Amino acid sequence: MILPKMRHSSAVLLTRGEGVELEVFLVERAPELRFFGGFWALPGGVVEGLDRRGETEIKLEISARSALRELFEETGILAGSLAAAVAPKRRAELRAELLSSDAQGSRWWDLAGAVDRAVGDLRLICQFQTPLFAAVRHTTPFFHLHLPLGQEPVIERGELVDGRFFRPEDLVSAWRRGELPVAPPVLYLLGMLRSGDLEDFHRRAKEAGAAVAGGQLHRARFSPGLMLAPLLTDTLPPALTTNAIFVGEERVYLVDPATTDPHEQERLFETMGRWIAAGRKFLGLLLTHHHADHIGAVEATARRFGLAVMAHPETLRRLEFLGAQDGVVLNHGDELDLGHSPDGRGGWRLAVHHTPGHAPGHLVFIENRYRAAIVGDMVSTLSTIVIDPPEGHMATYMASLRYLKDQKIGTLYPAHGPAHIFGDDLLGQYIEHRAEREAQLRLGLERGLATLDELLAVVYSDTPRELHSVARRSLLAGLIKLGEEGHGQALSALESEK
Repeated sequence: MILPKMRHSSAVLLTRGEGVELEVFLVERAPELRFFGGFWALPGGVVEGLDRRGETEIKLEISARSALRELFEETGILAGSLAAAVAPKRRAELRAELLSSDAQGSRWWDLAGAVDRAVGDLRLICQFQTPLFAAVRHTTPFFHLHLPLGQEPVIERGELVDGRFFRPEDLVSAWRRGELPVAPPVLYLLGMLRSGDLEDFHRRAKEAGAAVAGGQLHRARFSPGLMLAPLLTDTLPPALTTNAIFVGEERVYLVDPATTDPHEQERLFETMGRWIAAGRKFLGLLLTHHHADHIGAVEATARRFGLAVMAHPETLRRLEFLGAQDGVVLNHGDELDLGHSPDGRGGWRLAVHHTPGHAPGHLVFIENRYRAAIVGDMVSTLSTIVIDPPEGHMATYMASLRYLKDQKIGTLYPAHGPAHIFGDDLLGQYIEHRAEREAQLRLGLERGLATLDELLAVVYSDTPRELHSVARRSLLAGLIKLGEEGHGQALSALESEK
């Protein structure tokens, strides 16, 4: 197993006020950023050479230096010891220098002693690592700093588009109403700070960090009412995990419990047990489709918690562990009652949408309050989707993509990769990508390429060779689509493969 690249980052919880009047400063990240683009997050960023000073091993002190630098770059705030070392009239120039494309010669180097002293102004909260669902992971210590006297944060537009103070309770409430997307680890931390009691917060956050480090599932909530749980599966690279997804608050469904790994199953079951002990009720297991990397824990979960397996008829009949009369049939247009949404509104429902093409019984689930969509293998935020004939059918898949695009969804939850808050945009990108692949295929046929091997080398020239066997299946699906449309050269290429 090749693990995703790990980067070292840091973040700062900048507070002002006390008790119920305590506020936290958050920044809104530009939508185009790959990491938490469009989310409200804490000031922070990756460890750079200015922080390492030639050291190769990342220690907590280096992360703290990074936190101080990133806080200054993004907000203009200097921790107390640093503020004493930088005259107010020099701060704007120093900040601009750090924000330039080449800051290696920055006068920040000259402040090394002051930076090291200012590390003592930071208080470590906890540390989290990005789950295995991401192409690039981050190890991030979170530090606390109370706003130094006489300073106010000001953002520079670029990677950031806004910044403001929030009372934690107000922020969480706005998130529950679907008004503000908040980065999942930040949301988790601020949920523990709603009372404004900093000492209680530090205690609880430290315990939470230790629990996650010990194997407890991350609170990966990208939108209200859903939690994403990436678990190891035997799936296609670059993915290592399949997302089990919890949807609902008091009334909960679990989508695609997929892992066959006993340790990973226990991580899932531990969370389910805690939720049940807290008064939540699991109502069933929902399946997007029947592929092996989506059903590995279905039988074990159903038996352990006494839950019905709910899926499209084409999926149910392919599940060998189900008896002929077992399973609950879900059809296009069905709706499941979720009770009250996280902001207290009634009439919260989960709609069932039949989206064949990747698999005959593929379903997508869309909740009606925030328009979050659990899309299974319709799209991925890590790679493209394989269409594998004969069950995979390209024309049908494309029709399903266009259908989903018409649903105007919000946050998109794929089976592989992190959620994407601009789901409608991602679907549009997928449709464009498939159109480009088809155009390349047509061009290859017009140039006289007549076999799958010849076409594969041209149409999928951007695909690593180790994935060519998988790409070949999607290429075949594309040829079948053109053949069904009467494309003579595609029909000839298909005939040559018989």
